[in-house]
Amino acid sequence: MTKKMFASDNNSGIHPAIMEAIAQANDGHVPAYGSDLYTAAAIKKFKEHFGEESEVEFVFNGTGANVTGLKAMVRSHQAIICTDGAHINSDEGGAAEGFIGGKLLAVPSADGKLTVQGIERHLHNIGNQQRSQPKAVSISQCTELGTVYTIEEIKEITSYAHANGFYVHMDGARLSNAAAHLGCSLAEMTVDAGIDMLAFGGTKNGLMIGEAVVCFNKELASELKYIRKQGMQLGSKMRFLAAQFERLLTDGLWLDNARHANKMAGLLAEGLMKFEGISLTQPVESNAVFASMPKAQIEQLQEKHSFAVWNEAKNEIRLVTSFDTSMEDVESFLGDVRKSFS
Repeated sequence: MTKKMFASDNNSGIHPAIMEAIAQANDGHVPAYGSDLYTAAAIKKFKEHFGEESEVEFVFNGTGANVTGLKAMVRSHQAIICTDGAHINSDEGGAAEGFIGGKLLAVPSADGKLTVQGIERHLHNIGNQQRSQPKAVSISQCTELGTVYTIEEIKEITSYAHANGFYVHMDGARLSNAAAHLGCSLAEMTVDAGIDMLAFGGTKNGLMIGEAVVCFNKELASELKYIRKQGMQLGSKMRFLAAQFERLLTDGLWLDNARHANKMAGLLAEGLMKFEGISLTQPVESNAVFASMPKAQIEQLQEKHSFAVWNEAKNEIRLVTSFDTSMEDVESFLGDVRKSFS
């Protein structure tokens, strides 16, 4: 069996129940492009979690989900306010600006979170025809640093944004992990908190492939299917994307997977804190552990384990756990940390 990795939850396998759902969907011929019973069943599940008014479009990947949703909100002369570490700003190859044509206005953030004060700094050029005009705010839940917005923090952002005529987009690649941490429903963090558009993640939580664009704002929903097609995110054999989500959102599988990943990250963090010379650089609130350790230990550990060096100048690493991370995986890593200090 291939060794487990802590580099990313994208490295994990497919949950057995999801694999079974794909196999069950592989039965004969059905209409293409989402006109099938599997897609209808998956959309029904989304409405159970997010409300009857939500509109759902399935796409292939997280970048596709983000740019599809954002393009429905922003025209080419407009801008999106986000943090400097936001996935759309730092890890999507300029896809947002390239596909939408608008501009990203990045705000520095030490903990990955955007604040009202951060949004406010980009309001001084409203009405100036020589500057891109802010029209949307984008936040990530969980953030790229593993931190989690409280529901109150999200509401504060959405209230301020809406008061200034902005839409609010949420990159929810790890939304399930955030819900597991907060002990709340998926709706409480999103539609109930004022989010207009959500990119809901599946790949990082046990799916083989697939994300979903979930729209809560009726005035934005009508254009989504056309944007998805133009953005090359419309799958012809949609049933195989949809069947995964239908299963993920049934019987709490999404939450079980996320809770387990979060628990493994917590245990990993607890173990690391026992070593002198290692310190956590962010609170562990999801399935990511950010820690600083001596460079010699990092280099030695990388000979046996796969993980990201997040900030070389600070000797900061990132360890990400998954639904299939085991106690043995955690203990193996911590055992090698112990050896590196001996």
